[in-house]
Amino acid sequence: MFIDEAVIELEAGRGGDGCVSFRREKYVPRGGPDGGDGGDGGSVILIVDPKLSTLLDFHYQRRYKAERGGHGSGSNRKGRNGKSITLRVPLGTLVYDAETGDLLADMARPGQKFIAARGGKGGRGNAHFTTPTRQAPRFAEKGLPGEKRTLRLELKLLADVGIVGMPNAGKSTLISRISAAKPKIADYPFTTLVPHLGVVRYQEQSFVVADIPGLIEGAHAGVGLGHQFLRHVERARLLLYLLDASPFATEPPLEAFELLRHELELYKPDLAHKPALVALNKVDTLVPEERASVDEARAALEAQGYEVFAISAYTGEGLEPLLARLAQRIAELPPPEPFLEPTPEIAKPQRQPTRVYKEDDVFVVEGTLPLEIVQRTDFGNHEAILRMQKRLKGLGIFRRLQELGAQEGDIVRIGEVELEYTPDL
Repeated sequence: MFIDEAVIELEAGRGGDGCVSFRREKYVPRGGPDGGDGGDGGSVILIVDPKLSTLLDFHYQRRYKAERGGHGSGSNRKGRNGKSITLRVPLGTLVYDAETGDLLADMARPGQKFIAARGGKGGRGNAHFTTPTRQAPRFAEKGLPGEKRTLRLELKLLADVGIVGMPNAGKSTLISRISAAKPKIADYPFTTLVPHLGVVRYQEQSFVVADIPGLIEGAHAGVGLGHQFLRHVERARLLLYLLDASPFATEPPLEAFELLRHELELYKPDLAHKPALVALNKVDTLVPEERASVDEARAALEAQGYEVFAISAYTGEGLEPLLARLAQRIAELPPPEPFLEPTPEIAKPQRQPTRVYKEDDVFVVEGTLPLEIVQRTDFGNHEAILRMQKRLKGLGIFRRLQELGAQEGDIVRIGEVELEYTPDL
């Protein structure tokens, strides 16, 4: 089954909690703090596997969760890091944020990695919080939650040559003739329901050819099968318009060519201006006196600046010069440009500035730093709460709350946590 779109939900692992512990050894009656740190949560990583050609796996499983980090323990023992999950995607997969629609990664290189959801950092143990005035801290940090994300994956096949044509133009026969691909072939429209990739080897060169399902008028708007498969033409470096030149064709070659070009232009204007060759197929069905129509079509297309080849995908007539020219043009063309600048394997998370405002009867605090302070706080520990209040005050949040008219006992929301405002520490 060919699946070229999928929506998946990812959750990275939470970081382990830091430990509150003190040395307990013979002859060391007042051992210092030795609580270890929590381990980091596992991440969810996407990696390109060139052997894959579909997003089928994500059709059956849509939710993925990485392992959380282990908690720290005494004697400064750090918790183990959670195991990351690696999800394999085909070459040419575009990764979008399903909520915002932003393009996050263009998986266009074999082995390319993208961390789609980062694991939470582990909390620090109490051994980190000793000071000259606080030599026995009885609190530790909690681990941070892992990232949660909903992604939309979209596969756009990476091919050197995209074969476009009307239904029954002979695309499947051609790709089966020039490569090892074995698509279904029959004498009726829409035999090809999915794109097929084939590797063509010509002398010392090899290139990838994509057989795109037949296009009909209105394909750009979703008529027939075109809407589902036009995206696979976008990444082709060279187009090959395959036109049925037989007496049984539903449209004359020139009319079919104009319709195909028009549909590509309506879908994306740049597609109609890609480098292209034209092949007039099924010339084996013509009697000698009918060959004049092929010559007329060739002359009209050449007048528009196209190189035209008369071929028979069935008998192999004319395929040698066509393949030679395809190989030559591919060698001359630059590699396809990525949809997105190369994505770093580990992108730095964006830090949001601190913001305080009133919403109805609740005071809301937003920002990466205050949220992290609250998430790391153990609310069952009085010392930890006092430290949280001190750090929030240092960010100027208390001053801003006073400016907004906050009174003792008012509700202050930071992330998913609601606190009572206490101006005096």
